[in-house]
Amino acid sequence: MNKSVTFICCFIFYTSAYSQQMGSGNTNISVADSNAVLTNRPPEFAIIPEPVSLLRTSGHFTLPDNVIILASPEMKQVIDYLKEKLSVPTGKFVSEYTNTSAAATIRLMLNPKANQTLGNEGYQISVTPTLIVIKANKIAGLFYGVQSLLQLLPKEIESKELIKDVDWRIPCVEVTDYPRLPWRGLMFDVARHFFTKQEVKQYIDAMVRYKYNLLHLHLTDDEGWRIEIKGLPKLTEVGAWNVKKMGDFGTFSTPGPDEPRSYGGFYTQDDLRELIQYAKDRFVDIMPEIDVPGHSLAAVASYPELSCTPAAVNYRVRSGEKIMDWSHGAPPIALLDNTLCPANEKVYSFLDTVITQVAALFPFEYIHMGGDEAPENFWQKSDAVKALMQREGLKDMRQVQGYFEKRVQKIVESKGKKFMGWDEIMNSDIPASAGIMSWRSSQFGVEASHFKHEVIMTPQANVYLDLMQGDVITEPKVYNTVRLNKTYEFDPVPAGADPKYIRGGQGNLWSEQIYNIRQAEYMTWPRGFAIAESVWSPKEKKNWTNFIAKTEEHFKRMDIAETKYAPSIYDPVFKASRSADRQVMVELTTDIDGLDIYYSFDNSFPDRFYPKYTEKLAVPKDASLMRVITYRGKQPTGRMITMPVDELNKRAGKR
Repeated sequence: MNKSVTFICCFIFYTSAYSQQMGSGNTNISVADSNAVLTNRPPEFAIIPEPVSLLRTSGHFTLPDNVIILASPEMKQVIDYLKEKLSVPTGKFVSEYTNTSAAATIRLMLNPKANQTLGNEGYQISVTPTLIVIKANKIAGLFYGVQSLLQLLPKEIESKELIKDVDWRIPCVEVTDYPRLPWRGLMFDVARHFFTKQEVKQYIDAMVRYKYNLLHLHLTDDEGWRIEIKGLPKLTEVGAWNVKKMGDFGTFSTPGPDEPRSYGGFYTQDDLRELIQYAKDRFVDIMPEIDVPGHSLAAVASYPELSCTPAAVNYRVRSGEKIMDWSHGAPPIALLDNTLCPANEKVYSFLDTVITQVAALFPFEYIHMGGDEAPENFWQKSDAVKALMQREGLKDMRQVQGYFEKRVQKIVESKGKKFMGWDEIMNSDIPASAGIMSWRSSQFGVEASHFKHEVIMTPQANVYLDLMQGDVITEPKVYNTVRLNKTYEFDPVPAGADPKYIRGGQGNLWSEQIYNIRQAEYMTWPRGFAIAESVWSPKEKKNWTNFIAKTEEHFKRMDIAETKYAPSIYDPVFKASRSADRQVMVELTTDIDGLDIYYSFDNSFPDRFYPKYTEKLAVPKDASLMRVITYRGKQPTGRMITMPVDELNKRAGKR
């Protein structure tokens, strides 16, 4: 079925359902918004994630010069947030009152009797020509209602400075909304490359616009230990620093002894308290991750006695040189021992110290303790590990890691916290009280749900944000690609899972190839829109055509907010093959409808006056490169992409 027809059918169902729920005395939005998609006009409503129910009513509301927010003192964090968001770009005078007789512009209300449908994070918005009312059971719901209200306002509301001559008008509307799942997260790897406290705040600010409520901080890895632990000073004196390298991470030369180890950084415990409070003020919890027993080179370089390998006394924090051989699959073959020794009692004393302080610092109920990709080859050679296996009756290295995980789980739980790990920890009989983060595929999460583990779905095939989102010739090279349409397919409650144990889902931003916050933003958005809609919106409300129309509107908002994003949805997909006479053929497709592709083989830069792609092309015999660009009507939308013919030859293979 044509995507446009699909959208109209979905939209008729969508508005019909709203009319039944909200009453029939209002104006439908189906014709207006479906026509907007078909004619490429901006949709009247572009809320991400898609609300449960939205109904257009008659009239418009215009923001007055003096904006009065009527709310109670307990709503201060929401009031302060809304005041700043409204006053800075509009120049309006915004004040708040607690006197219920005041003539309000915006009224924030907690329901005196809980609306069971809304739960703790749901909200209702009513926009009439004279008043905006946001209702919720809890203050978190008011905050999410504010996010949707801001998305109803013109895009200039995202500005960090005054913008003049804007018509601050919005359509009258009734919205009822609540999340599909309670855990809506993004993981930010601050270990591979260090991000400052201010940059983490910047990332949080972008998250909350899309109703995320969990920031998973990956605090330790081979490249850096980022959290101050009192009594273990070398973790940050040694473990937080490496040699600055740029280029293709994982292929760097081994640093020489004289190269300065001055690249990196760490968070003091006071820094983390500040970040935790900053996030809490925006209804975001922070979950810390200490990744063990693998991914632990920074710890081992700091305290070599934590290793099974005597040579660890010569180890240094990784700077991006190759340390693993993945050619044989998982687990990898370690070229040096980046693991903590499961047979060493000093390791458990060390972890007790670390976990004690982490548990006291982070209020969140879970501590993530890693457990992924632990190589076994150094353990296999260790006399201490062999003795442990004999003493404990362990049959193989999986059971050795299982022994380690169960001991670590006991330490975590002794501090009053819940233990979570990547899905490899299921390789042994880990107790059901352990939370499972399912990353290798959704199937591991399905299995974990049947063993009654709490599960967070984060399958790499859909939601790994470090993976390429366009063609390898346009992106920092990583081992795989996840385009936006693949991310939008993410279902955090997959078929076969026991939904009672699926707590939520998240996207993971690993930072090996991410050197700065601008690239972190580029890799997160717009795929972060798709994940947000998957974990918040009802499954039946997801619609690709509608989502793309909204995404394009949010690109404009991000431009004004000066948040970077990837325009990869406009880039064509190249497919190379060979004809019967072995000539290279190239087929071009786009992920979204309505784009025209123009091309050249003559080394020049095409525009809309060049040949338009209509069918599979034969690559000219002596051409060295192909250039393409996408247009919508007369306007260029995509990037100018240069595809070497040698690359097309390689992709076409032999016939």
